[in-house]
Amino acid sequence: MTTYANTSYVAKNVGTSASTLTTVSSGTIAVTSLVVANTTASPITCDVYITRSAVDYYIVKSATVPVGGSLEAIGGNRVVLIASDALKVVSSAASSADVVVSVLTAV
Repeated sequence: MTTYANTSYVAKNVGTSASTLTTVSSGTIAVTSLVVANTTASPITCDVYITRSAVDYYIVKSATVPVGGSLEAIGGNRVVLIASDALKVVSSAASSADVVVSVLTAV
């Protein structure tokens, strides 16, 4: 039977350039939660996507994150990433978001 370990990744002050949260080196990982928090005094929008074979696949596109609020882009379901996939996030404003990702990895 396969055993799984919980792992998390974080990104601080995500801005207008894509921030790679994780890249799968081998095997697969299951993303169980991804939360984007707005750290500014204005609403922001964000994109969360997977890059696979140089093609971007959006989980959310231009989603609004209110002042003092957060967006749970992945929750309740799992998104499975395969080898070489990169999980990325970008915001509409410089240094405007913190991101927390929880994943399960096979050990």
